[in-house]
Amino acid sequence: MTSRLAGTFAAAAADRRGTLVGYLPAGLTPAATFAAMVEAGVDVVEVGLPYSDPVIDGPVIQQAVDRALAAGTTPADVLRTVEAVTRTGVPAVVMTYWNPIEQYGVDRFAADLAAAGGAGMITPDLTPEEAGPWLEAADKQGLDPIFLVAPSSTDERVARISSLCRGFVYATSVMGVTGARAQTSAAAPGLVARVRRVTDLPVGVGLGVSNADQAAEVAGYADAVIVGSAFVRAVLEAGSDAAAARAAGTLAAELAGGVRRRVRA
Repeated sequence: MTSRLAGTFAAAAADRRGTLVGYLPAGLTPAATFAAMVEAGVDVVEVGLPYSDPVIDGPVIQQAVDRALAAGTTPADVLRTVEAVTRTGVPAVVMTYWNPIEQYGVDRFAADLAAAGGAGMITPDLTPEEAGPWLEAADKQGLDPIFLVAPSSTDERVARISSLCRGFVYATSVMGVTGARAQTSAAAPGLVARVRRVTDLPVGVGLGVSNADQAAEVAGYADAVIVGSAFVRAVLEAGSDAAAARAAGTLAAELAGGVRRRVRA
């Protein structure tokens, strides 16, 4: 089955550039903020499903998730956000821990995500050994399952995880929690190379990118630059919904400029 993300990556490759993926949790800010990110150059949007125990998320995203949960954000709100993003013309994927999906019902969530126009789902804490029900439901609904590999993953593990992915493989650039960093990871290029030895899927690198120079650096060796904490911080520091949309758009334009700066041979 053809990945719904394939066209986006193919278009970026045809332009000899990387793909920019931007994350925000649903319920933190109105749909207009997501639209501003897209208008400014984000190619794929990760819509976070707020969860009370975000084990790999750093303090910035934890603060945002807490605020979204306090506002009463539900999985239905996440799906409505996916619908809104999809209407902008770019793919939307949900980023979620596994427990909320089990509580919702795996088959039901897959069906509802597909009905909302979602392209797939990133599941950071779902292991291949426990992924059977999700893989079956995703295949039935034409959704892209996206799993994470880390610098600590063995070659065997990288191959196993990559074989289960569609859309792209998510390579975490560092060990530890999410968060913008002053420098990009020295381990990330090697991890991307290891993934490419076992799959033809695009490889996206996330955790740590916060500015145009870092985005350009990552775009030099990865197919996608994934940015989360920097977008979340921009929204958290804004004084109003309108200011949040402006801040997210400004950051998206800067990052998109970085991604497009590194033209590939």
